[in-house]
Amino acid sequence: MKKSCGAIIFYRENSKILFLLLKYPNYWGFPKGESEKNESEIETAKREIKEETGLDVNFIFGFRHEHEYSYYLKGKLITKKAILFLAESKTKDVKISWEHEDYKWLDYENALKLLTYEKDKEALKKAYEYLKNVLRISI
Repeated sequence: MKKSCGAIIFYRENSKILFLLLKYPNYWGFPKGESEKNESEIETAKREIKEETGLDVNFIFGFRHEHEYSYYLKGKLITKKAILFLAESKTKDVKISWEHEDYKWLDYENALKLLTYEKDKEALKKAYEYLKNVLRISI
C-alpha cells in the first residue's frame, strides 16, 4: 500500500486560527504526497509541504492522524494510507505548485465546510480539538 504524508497547517492571525486548504483538480484537501525511498513520514510531509506551498512549517509533535482512502486511476483501484501531522506556519505567503488550482486560509468552520472528503473533515476535527484541549490555544 502506498503512503502519503502531509499536514494540517494552521496560522495564528491575531486571536484567530486559520487553516490552509489546497484546491486539487477534483477536491479541496491538505498538502500531502507520496513518500520517497528511505524517507521518514515527517521528512515526506516537510518536503511535500515545501513543494506544494513554499512554506517552512513547525511541526506540533504529539499529533498524528492516519486514515486509508481509495480511488480509481485508469480503471484500477488504488488504496493509500494518509498520514497527517499538525504544523504551524509563521506566514500566510503561499506559493502553490503546478499540482494545485488555488488555496485558502480559513477559520475552522469554513475549512470544515470546504473540505471535500469526510476523512479529511475528521482529521481537521481532531486537529482542532488537539489545538484547543491539549495545547490550550484559545480558538
